[in-house]
Amino acid sequence: MSTSVVLDEFAYGHAAAADWRAAADACLEQCGTGTRNASLGFVYATDTYGERFGEIVDYLRSQTGIVHWSGTMGLGICAGSREYLDEPALAVMCCPFEESAFRMLPPLRSPREVAQARMGWGNHDANFAVLHADPGSRSLTSLVREIAGRTTSGFVVGGVTSSRGRALQYADGLSEGGVSGVLFSEDVTVATRLTQGCAPLGPRHRVTDAHQNVLIRLDGRPALDVLREDAGPAHAPGQGTAGGYLFAGLPVEGSDTGDYVVRNLVGIDARGKMVALSQPVQPGSEILFCRRDRGSASDDLMCMLDSIRAGMYRSPRGALYFSCLGRGASLFGDDSEELRMIADGLGDVPLVGFFGNGEISHNRLYGYTGVLTLFL
Repeated sequence: MSTSVVLDEFAYGHAAAADWRAAADACLEQCGTGTRNASLGFVYATDTYGERFGEIVDYLRSQTGIVHWSGTMGLGICAGSREYLDEPALAVMCCPFEESAFRMLPPLRSPREVAQARMGWGNHDANFAVLHADPGSRSLTSLVREIAGRTTSGFVVGGVTSSRGRALQYADGLSEGGVSGVLFSEDVTVATRLTQGCAPLGPRHRVTDAHQNVLIRLDGRPALDVLREDAGPAHAPGQGTAGGYLFAGLPVEGSDTGDYVVRNLVGIDARGKMVALSQPVQPGSEILFCRRDRGSASDDLMCMLDSIRAGMYRSPRGALYFSCLGRGASLFGDDSEELRMIADGLGDVPLVGFFGNGEISHNRLYGYTGVLTLFL
């Protein structure tokens, strides 16, 4: 693919401050002259700034002259090797693409709107997309799948907004609901990988009986018996849910890498020996049980970094990272260990992103994962 769209280095900045304007000024000072050739900005703010998000982006536009901006809010954000959690903070990345290499994707709130939307421009078809999604969207899974289906690569990445207030997004304008972001042509070269935050406890099982989201029998046996056997005495669930450390993994059909999406266990019926998930399941499908594990998550993150480096023909100019709220400090520790590992693996690459209510990779929604995208 052509890399002629890269005009200069990416620039980024990040800061924490009680006053959003002070944080924005600090970010722009770090970006320095890198804003001059930039045509697109990514911006992520912690939800502490809440209703000021639109003002923040308007201010960034006025100070830089960069017309196009995309971003959202999170309970935490990340930049470089630093995580900001539960404090007022801002991260900005200025990207020097040619105007013909990208197009803003306005809010789309239904599959029908996706079908009617312009997903190309001029002689350029959308090859790839970066998305920000509202967790309250009823058709979010379908939206992601339909948007991916409208790209020539069939691949999108992104994250689901996390906020204690309004779930605000920005794509050349403030919005709520649905999905918005940026479309890229094939002239923009990217590399992207996903890393899991859970480790399988045992083999895959066949769902032999289920009702909606309730597992009744697996491999012909009571579902709870199978879960307890896989978990072992040290992690066996008791009454109620499994304490936030046991999960269900739903294998991705057609994956040749053993990929799976993680879903929560939301209830256990000890008398009926049934297990309830946060998502409906169908008899005949496969399932595996897994648990959050720092060691396994760290190993998988290192493997992911090895994989993405092996495929690079040049150093990345910039990066986006979308991680789950269930990762970060709650899984790796409170010293930005997840981001430090990425920085150690990639070097000094401008990187921004946020911790969300879910992650988007390829054409589906994930949980407890990290999605890394490099602009080459």
